[in-house]
Amino acid sequence: MSEPSDAGHTAPTPGEMREQVERTRAELGETVQALADKADVKARAKEKGAEVKERTVEVTEQAREKTADVAGQAAAKAGELKDRAAKAAHAVQGKVPDPVKDRAAQAAQQVRGKAAQAGDLWQEKAPEPLRQQAAHGARLARENRSLVLVAAGTAAVIWLAVRHRKG
Repeated sequence: MSEPSDAGHTAPTPGEMREQVERTRAELGETVQALADKADVKARAKEKGAEVKERTVEVTEQAREKTADVAGQAAAKAGELKDRAAKAAHAVQGKVPDPVKDRAAQAAQQVRGKAAQAGDLWQEKAPEPLRQQAAHGARLARENRSLVLVAAGTAAVIWLAVRHRKG
């Protein structure tokens, strides 16, 4: 009988076989390592957590910077408005006739009396949490008294001037 022929295929030499085995081992090692990395859920979770933490720190820092910028702009604008209101009140105060000032003083006295009555009624009838909130608002108004007085005075003068023109 005759042996089957490989028709041009020659058997690999022992050196070629060793080289092929080494390549296969290296590929198998890389595949096993990749599978091990995928299977290590704890390590992947730590990596993801570190990424999220880093991004959170970046976003927080950006938010702080933006907040500081906006707060600075708001403070500057508030200062400008306060200065303008003070100048306007001073300018209007010099132009108000004495009879109007007297009427404003009388009206202010009446308002104080009514406010005192309303305050007494408030203390009797209002629930405690609401009274605490009102006290907080009053405290803020006292701390910014000049601004509140300027705004109230300006409003009163404008109201009186409009009323005087109509009357």
